[in-house]
Amino acid sequence: MKVANLVLRCYARYDEGQWVAICLDFDLAAQAENVEGAQAKLESMIKEYLFDALVGEDQAYAEPFLSRQAPLLEWLRYYFYLFRHHVMPVHHHDYYLFREPLPLTPYLHRPL
Repeated sequence: MKVANLVLRCYARYDEGQWVAICLDFDLAAQAENVEGAQAKLESMIKEYLFDALVGEDQAYAEPFLSRQAPLLEWLRYYFYLFRHHVMPVHHHDYYLFREPLPLTPYLHRPL
């Protein structure tokens, strides 16, 4: 397994007064009033999603759950932001790129 497979590609964008954080590798999204809140909510969602897929109630559907990805439009936005970030490496106020490490062990109990 490659190290890159252990990191989830994510980004957040400012949209209509809210920050929307998106995990491209699992097609999950969370929103909050600030980027930190959206990122924290998304991290919690990722952990719960993996718990359900690996040891929880959706274990029978683990393969499709773990291979689900965001729609093409979200990937295009991500790569546009990534390109923009490399071309103009200044702080942008309308998006934020980040990566989430893939939890290597599912929780023994459902995360809060």
